Formats: sequence, C-alpha cells, structure tokens
Amino acid sequence: MTRTGNSTRTSRGRRAESGDGDGGGTSRPASTRAGAARADPKRADAESRADRKSRTRQALLDTTLDLVSERSFASISLREVARGAGIVPTAFYRHFASMEDLGVTLVEDSMRVLRRTLRDGRRDLAARQALPTVRTSIDILFNQVREDESAFRFLIREQHGGVTEVRRAIDTERRLFAKELAIDLARLPDLSAWDAEDLEMVADLIVTIMLTSVAEYLDSDYRGRGLEREVIDRVERQLVLVFLGMDRWRSRRDH
Repeated sequence: MTRTGNSTRTSRGRRAESGDGDGGGTSRPASTRAGAARADPKRADAESRADRKSRTRQALLDTTLDLVSERSFASISLREVARGAGIVPTAFYRHFASMEDLGVTLVEDSMRVLRRTLRDGRRDLAARQALPTVRTSIDILFNQVREDESAFRFLIREQHGGVTEVRRAIDTERRLFAKELAIDLARLPDLSAWDAEDLEMVADLIVTIMLTSVAEYLDSDYRGRGLEREVIDRVERQLVLVFLGMDRWRSRRDH
C-alpha cells in the first residue's frame, strides 16, 4: 500500500491541468494552438497566465498535503505552504482567500474524487447489467485510498480537527456522500418503497462504516498485508450485516 509522495503530486497535477469539468472538453492540435497564438498574442499570453495560475494553485494544494502527512492542518502556516509551492506569501492570496479556504478546497476536491470513483464504478456495473456487491464497493473504495492516501489521511485526521471550517466541510461532504448513496439505494427494487428518511439513515450508517474502516486501514498499527486484509474482511462483514438487517427493517409508518 505504500506510495511515494511524488506519485500523488503527479496524479493530482494531471487532474488539475486536464481541465476536467471546466467545459472545455475538446483539445486543439499543437499547430492550431500555435497559429492562434501568432494571430492573437494577447489571448495566448492570457492562456499562459491561466496555466501558470492553475499549476501554482495545484502546487499549493499538493504542498499542503505533504505538510499534513504527519501534522495537523492547524499547525501548518501560510508561509510554509507558500515556500513549498515556490511563491512569496503575499502571492498565496491570488489563489485562496485564507488557509481555511485552502483546507476546505482540499476537502471538497478529495471527496469529489471519491464520490465520482464510486459513482463511475456503479455505472460501469449497470452498463454490464450487473448488480453492485459489497465486495465491489469495498474494492473500489480501497483502491482509491491507495491511489490518494495522503488526501484520505488528511480527511480522516481533520474530521475531528481544530479548524472549524475544515471540520464542517468534511461533515458536509460526508452528508452529500450519504445522500447520493441513498438515491442509489432507492433505485433497488427491494428498497423502492422505503421512506427517504430510512434510506438516508442506512446510507449514513454505511458511509460511517466505510470511513471508519479507512481510518483503521491507514492507522500505523494496521501495517502489513495480513492486518490490512483483516480490516477489509471486517468491513465487508459489517456491511453484509447491515444489508441483512435491512431486509427485516420496518419503517415507522408500517408499525
């Protein structure tokens, strides 16, 4: 499960520079871009500045994740982050309003990647007319944890951390995660008649179990393939138990 920090920064950098979700989906050939630059040098210069700004912003995020690998977010200073990203402290404010704003952005980016990964996994199964299983969801989750270990360490540590804005952002993202899962559960034939409140309750329980298992998985006491396997096996049993209990659950309107 061990990864180098460089692989994290490289993958994050690629995401930042890919323009994912910015609406500019089609890239132009290099010759076309060069021609456009000659025709409109001001536009080319503006695009270049935008690229530099995007790279610097990502460097600030990556540096922060490196710094919080063994420390709390509250102990990280703006000056440290700026120095690690290769800019002067005053330039920090061109990208984030404050350290709290940077922390909230890290939370939103990390949870967005997790939700998208799980959502894509479910869509892939639907395209193959296959039902998602507990094992499938767990495999997707922990593959993402291995890919973005530093981000998950940040999320797990800061969910009870000392920076209020970051802690609230994690709670908000966790609730969004649960609501999205509740919508997916409602599409299952056996749960289509469930109340929305009950679906959100069980979705929140599932998300809590999953994030708790991630915390255990990342804990230094669980290093070693055998112990990691133990954590994954236990969360699988816990989720199976939840689903078995759901079959016997009766909502308040049924009592």
